[in-house]
Amino acid sequence: MYAEDKILIGCNDNTNVFLSPKLANRHGLIAGATGTGKTVTLKVLAESFSDLGVPVFMADMKGDVSGLAKIGSGNDFITKNRERYGLDDKGFKFKEYPVEFWDLFGQKGIPIRVTLSEMGPVLLSKILNLSEAQAGVLNIVFKVADEKSLPIIDLKDLKSMINHVVENKDAYEGEYGAIAAKSANTILRSLITLEDQGGNDFFGEPALELSDFIQVDDNGCGVINILDAQKLSLSPEIYSTFLLWMLSNLFETLPEVGDMDKPKFVFFFDEAHLLFDDMSPEFGKKIEQIVRLIRSKGVGVYFISQSPADIPDDILAQLGNRVQHALHAYTPKDQKAVKVAAETFRANPDFNTAEVISNLGIGQALVSVLDEKGVPTVVEQVDIVPPQSHIGAIEDELRAELINISTLKSKYWDALDSESAYELLLNKIDSNPELESEVPSETKEAIEEVKAQQQEAPQAPQQPDVPQGAPQQQESVLEGILGTVLGGSQPASGKRAKKSEAQKMAEKAATQAMNTAAREVTKGIMRGIFGQMK
Repeated sequence: MYAEDKILIGCNDNTNVFLSPKLANRHGLIAGATGTGKTVTLKVLAESFSDLGVPVFMADMKGDVSGLAKIGSGNDFITKNRERYGLDDKGFKFKEYPVEFWDLFGQKGIPIRVTLSEMGPVLLSKILNLSEAQAGVLNIVFKVADEKSLPIIDLKDLKSMINHVVENKDAYEGEYGAIAAKSANTILRSLITLEDQGGNDFFGEPALELSDFIQVDDNGCGVINILDAQKLSLSPEIYSTFLLWMLSNLFETLPEVGDMDKPKFVFFFDEAHLLFDDMSPEFGKKIEQIVRLIRSKGVGVYFISQSPADIPDDILAQLGNRVQHALHAYTPKDQKAVKVAAETFRANPDFNTAEVISNLGIGQALVSVLDEKGVPTVVEQVDIVPPQSHIGAIEDELRAELINISTLKSKYWDALDSESAYELLLNKIDSNPELESEVPSETKEAIEEVKAQQQEAPQAPQQPDVPQGAPQQQESVLEGILGTVLGGSQPASGKRAKKSEAQKMAEKAATQAMNTAAREVTKGIMRGIFGQMK
């Protein structure tokens, strides 16, 4: 709850625990067993950041986070705490929040797509669970694609490139090293599994622009971006790697801003243990580097997991703001987790932290935040303030309505088939028949299939908004394209603005034009900390 120019997290009869906005980018942890109230805490923090004017990203693992989009209502528990802690005098009011719904599969939100070139070989190897030797072959495939200016946009591009590199390995091994056909075949089999998990929906264009997550509405409230993860949670490697791609991309692209009065963006990483399970030491060092440095970009990162023990020590040390819900201590392993959780706090002389953790009720938590000097405060046992939005999931009809009125739907809803490896190989063959012998047989077959589809595809009807003989409207569309390309379509304040049909069409045309232009600059590509394009 945003009150007194700070974020009110919880209260007890003696004190209120506030998080200072200027220290919110020092990251945080929300931990606790299932059913102890982590989701409510997550929503309360998201609401507070939104009221503060800070955009937020979070995953919805069970569907109940979607309630942020609907006005809340009272119950006996909420009414009791409102009266007990005088929350109404602090500004508590039931309301809804500005929400954008996203879904990697395009079923319960705006589709999210990423090109394989942007994902890069390092993160893709994590998704595919490749060995070191197999990851080495995949890295060679990406290097060859970069050198040959053959963008790997989707899975069919990647499979084609793998076959090309293997069939022409004699030409590449002198420069890149041994290319094992066995490793390549293993990668191809792994790609089939990835397709079954929805990879064909996820990898492609138009690729997500993370700047679309960093928005405020007309009232100055930060937009809360909710990724539906109910289906995605069944594919934990895709889920954790996508969130890691987002985090690393923010780190690579956002400018340094130094100390700010409030974060520029807050990123909640739910089910954080999925990221760190079976993680290699080298991979862990890169994540630790991102978490340590990204706060200077104005980004706050909050990990949500059952126990602090799920988070590596080097990263846990970077999380200055902590909310610990109840942990059970039924087994020796559970007892160890409770001890670890207790040791992460600055002790309060009024109680035994480890004993309290095992006896917290639903909605209660131990909280410690950074004070104005950046020092962790003494841990306090509090009741988490209630959310001002709806508790529980929203109706499918309301979700669909909010998706349909989103200004981003026209930009991302329809998949694009931009010029990529297939088309570029086709153009080279048409212009130089001698190159045909260098193309793998599977690639030739794929190219012929694309040709056939292009010949069978009906001509797209002319857009009714831009009829022939309407030069003024055509000119406005052209201006819209130029404005989008030059960054003029996004208000300087970052606020979401309603768009006319002509502007929506201009934006889509601009996206296609920029995708085509991007294809031309693939050679000489620079890759960041996890190998994605910079």
